[in-house]
Amino acid sequence: MRKLTCATFCLLLAAALHAQQIPQADVMMEYSHLEVLKGYTISMNGGSTSGAYNLTNWFGVAGDFGGYHGYPSESLTGQTFTLGPRLSYRRSHWVQPFAEGLAGGSHFNMNSGGITGGGAKFAPGAGAGADVALGHQNGFAIRLQRDYFWVRSAGSNTICDRLSAGIDYRFGAK
Repeated sequence: MRKLTCATFCLLLAAALHAQQIPQADVMMEYSHLEVLKGYTISMNGGSTSGAYNLTNWFGVAGDFGGYHGYPSESLTGQTFTLGPRLSYRRSHWVQPFAEGLAGGSHFNMNSGGITGGGAKFAPGAGAGADVALGHQNGFAIRLQRDYFWVRSAGSNTICDRLSAGIDYRFGAK
């Protein structure tokens, strides 16, 4: 009886630990819609990719690169490249919200709508989102995310609002 109780306890503990596994890292591909909110609003569409390495259950480091294209009076292209901490709330396997603070740079190819192009400009940002798991055993999730970037241009800040949706793949275990 004692062996059966010990074996049952070990099985329950292993199941609980398996359910609480934290992914070592994740990579993400997403569609992004960027709105430049100074002067007149410029709508840009594109994509972004990000990756994160989780140091603990709730703290990780994330990097993000995005490329966008829009049409104000002339064609406009831009990129953002940022890095920073990500805080995750992992109480559920199915939905995992997060918040992040990012800093890095941006580059736009022309002067339009309050953005002065050329060269890399400082671009801090902050955002939040959530991963919704697509299954219990695989590492795929759908991510919905919103970020704000402050693009430094001509001595002032231009606010950019980015909405993103895509597929996240979580792998490894902590």
